[in-house]
Amino acid sequence: MTALSSPALPLLLEEVEVVSVQRLSPSFVRVELGSPALAEFGVDQPLYDQRIKLIFPPAGGALESFAGADEGWMQAWYARPAEERGHMRTYTIRDVRGEGADTRIVVDMVLHDADGHAGPGGSWAARASVGDRIALMCPRRGMPFGGIEFVPGAATRVVLVADETAVPAACATLALLPNDVQGAAFLEVPLSADVQTVQHPVGVTVTWLPRDGAELGSLLAPAVLEHLGAPAVVAEVADDEVDPDLWETPMYSSSGEIEAPLEPAPETGTDGVYAWIAGESKVVTSLRRALVNELGMDRRQVSFMGYWRRGVAMRS
Repeated sequence: MTALSSPALPLLLEEVEVVSVQRLSPSFVRVELGSPALAEFGVDQPLYDQRIKLIFPPAGGALESFAGADEGWMQAWYARPAEERGHMRTYTIRDVRGEGADTRIVVDMVLHDADGHAGPGGSWAARASVGDRIALMCPRRGMPFGGIEFVPGAATRVVLVADETAVPAACATLALLPNDVQGAAFLEVPLSADVQTVQHPVGVTVTWLPRDGAELGSLLAPAVLEHLGAPAVVAEVADDEVDPDLWETPMYSSSGEIEAPLEPAPETGTDGVYAWIAGESKVVTSLRRALVNELGMDRRQVSFMGYWRRGVAMRS
């Protein structure tokens, strides 16, 4: 296997090989990726919802070489037609196994078979087999990379909210939480057969919400609002009110706002709560309005992330 990235890059950009494939459920496939170059992988805190990039070869084509790539490689890569370069998509690390040259990165991938929204990543995962090769962009030990948005700070309770695209990130985070953490997780999946066994602290309740034909988000939002003591009624959000790139954390806003120091938040029934909410952008937008505008949650208490937008092709 050939290492692709230059040691000069502040990240790993590597060709990796599929070393195992496991069909977890109708909607999820677990892929284990390996390369001796992953001996250099690492971050300086718990992984939680660590994002990475996977680069899939074009249909019927081969994975290109990134040998000698410099810091301008991504701009040059995107400048090429997709049918030549392939597709890049964002995923989260579900687990890391082994160490040194035997390090393996585990990624759980959604197939979207149930709703017909399969993209390049899901299509690749549906036919993935041992020996397949893709490219991986991930943190290099000792270098800043970003991509972790779970930042509960001094919160005494956590609430994790995810649809199927964010379930791997939520499950990875639950498994890494300290044993004394209190809170709840609400995980919406397409089918009852998609419910998984998840490691989590005793004080965190995990509620699976299989849609089994119900509308996307129709179970998730009411369950979260009821848990937080709000009326389980979600206001309708118009399509033109949805930012497909919705991404708001205590320190960042996709709207381009420059965060100023915040005044102390007024006391509410959600004091001490940190909410991590990820999934389809319209569903996340409706929850954002309910939590911030109606419940009065302070921006420092929440991370809202639109992992995808129904009907909109994601760039990466």
